[in-house]
Amino acid sequence: MSEEIPALRRGPHGLKRVGGTWGELLAEFLGTFVLILFGDGAVAMAVAGLPGSGRTATPTTFFVGAGDWMLIVFGWAFAVMFGVYVAGGISGAHINPAVTLAFAVRRQFPWNKVGPYIGAQVVGAFAGAAVIFAVYNSAINAADAAQDTARSSGKALVTFSIFATFPAPYFHGSWVGPFIDQVVGTGLLLLLIMALIDRRNMAPAGNAGPLLIGLAVGAIGLSFGANAGYAINPARDFGPRLFAWIAGWGEVALPGSIPGAFSWYFWIPIVGPFAGGVIGVLVYDYLIGDVLAARRAQAETHPAGRAGKGAAGEGAAGEGAAGEGRTDRGSFDEGS
Repeated sequence: MSEEIPALRRGPHGLKRVGGTWGELLAEFLGTFVLILFGDGAVAMAVAGLPGSGRTATPTTFFVGAGDWMLIVFGWAFAVMFGVYVAGGISGAHINPAVTLAFAVRRQFPWNKVGPYIGAQVVGAFAGAAVIFAVYNSAINAADAAQDTARSSGKALVTFSIFATFPAPYFHGSWVGPFIDQVVGTGLLLLLIMALIDRRNMAPAGNAGPLLIGLAVGAIGLSFGANAGYAINPARDFGPRLFAWIAGWGEVALPGSIPGAFSWYFWIPIVGPFAGGVIGVLVYDYLIGDVLAARRAQAETHPAGRAGKGAAGEGAAGEGAAGEGRTDRGSFDEGS
């Protein structure tokens, strides 16, 4: 059916331009845009939309029970899944600078594309935050009024949480705990991505990869989310954070400070995920990838030994989550 859809762009030059890197950047922009619409949208629903619309006990009531966290967890899981489905066929849907850097370090992703990809992701996240602000502006104003906290005070943490992350109070303003949390969370994310896209391992058949990676993000949110909001994505945090600062949230957005609570927090969801992503891909390659490579080498040396492979080996190893191709770009195209 897709072959029958006529192109909107007229003439060969327009199509030629979007057939290369520019097209990949458009995909990264739109994939990250979709990510933020669903992810930040779920948070906006929880902290402003539901309380302000009378669907909770009071205008300031949210997270009455621990199970309420599931709204945000599933919101972000769906956000990742659909963002990847949107962009995966073109750019591989990194939609996360930590993924882009990790792929450059260990998956032969071209270094000259790293900066443009990250730029497209941040712009997409910023644009997504702007749309959420436009949709939920009245609810946000009502939530600030109910909390008796002016946005311009620099202390409107509840509504700021729609856009970006901050550390839990039990860290007492220390950067160490949140930084470790971001390294561990993003490292786990990249390790799981590597496992799910590796055709030598048990990569899912067909186009189930985005669904499973969305579930992986949900699992991270369930296991680590309360510590620091599980940004695990520099673009997801910085793009909306920058928008929130422009929209008037002040110092709680940038540099990310509330006196007596935390200060200069903005760099942690940037540096932590970059470090964690590289660590995650290195751990996977050292502990799993090298073993798979060794077994493949043994199988090629002794072909008769291949007969021992079962359905979980030979069958699953033959097809990546997004099929053949795009091995230098995509989160779901592990070729080596």
